[in-house]
Amino acid sequence: MSHEGIRFMSKDQEVRETAANRPLPRIAITPEKVRVLLTEGKGLEIDWVDGHRSAWSFAWLREACPCATCVDQRAGENRKAGQPKPKPAAVLPMFTAPARPKSAHAVGRYALQFNWQDGHSGGIYSWDYLRRSCQCTECTFENAEASGTPN
Repeated sequence: MSHEGIRFMSKDQEVRETAANRPLPRIAITPEKVRVLLTEGKGLEIDWVDGHRSAWSFAWLREACPCATCVDQRAGENRKAGQPKPKPAAVLPMFTAPARPKSAHAVGRYALQFNWQDGHSGGIYSWDYLRRSCQCTECTFENAEASGTPN
């Protein structure tokens, strides 16, 4: 008998996973103001209706692309969303241009999509995904407490 696909979890792990998948209140995933700072090359800022404010760098957003290809690649490399790829050891480090989108546009009323300068454009960043991956000190602390590990 095969046990493939069966995961064994402690009660504590089960509680954390259930909390991470719990739906967020609508007010928490409704943006009040969205700023894509293309000209400045900084990143994305969102003021949420519930008063929270989130900000992400373009580098983080590119490494956290939610498309299936990028998610599978990160899983294969054992990386978290936003964590950069390891750089190959080289005698002379090669310059890589910072991640930057050519453009960004709304996808319906639920997400943003970036057209990155490297030609990638498959990721749709939903408001829910962005709020759950907020990089502010308060949210990263809460995520570390919930998972039991520092981010």
